[in-house]
Amino acid sequence: MAFSTDIIIYILSGSSLVLAGVVIYLHQRLKKILCGKSGSDLESSLNTLIERVSDIEEFRRESEKYLSDLEQRVRRSSQAVETVRFNAFGGGGNGGNQSFATALLDEYGNGVVFSSIYSRERVSVFAKPIKKFTSEYELSEEENQAIAGAQSRLKSK
Repeated sequence: MAFSTDIIIYILSGSSLVLAGVVIYLHQRLKKILCGKSGSDLESSLNTLIERVSDIEEFRRESEKYLSDLEQRVRRSSQAVETVRFNAFGGGGNGGNQSFATALLDEYGNGVVFSSIYSRERVSVFAKPIKKFTSEYELSEEENQAIAGAQSRLKSK
């Protein structure tokens, strides 16, 4: 029986040495991971990553706000322009279609319609505000055509 107890003691001693070697090896590997090559520790690396993620999230929020503001500005800008040329005095005059009506409208149908009446002696220019594709001022047939043309351009987008 003594022989078998000695064998067990040797086996347990050998196993203890192997396990001690594994523990030392794992300790060195863990030390490398935590300290790194440059001497910074894992905690500072994680803090740096957290700061970078926070910076990226802040940049995303600022970008979303900027794009939202930009979209609102674009919606209020002139998005449809239509010009109708005509001969203000009709007939077979030599002036041709020198008069015009031009509508400049945003996405909501707000904007302005400019009209120019050409005659040999002078040129008159008029501007009328447009809200939701209509005006509180009386519009000529050509001005209505220009507004309708701009409106159809908006619908085709």
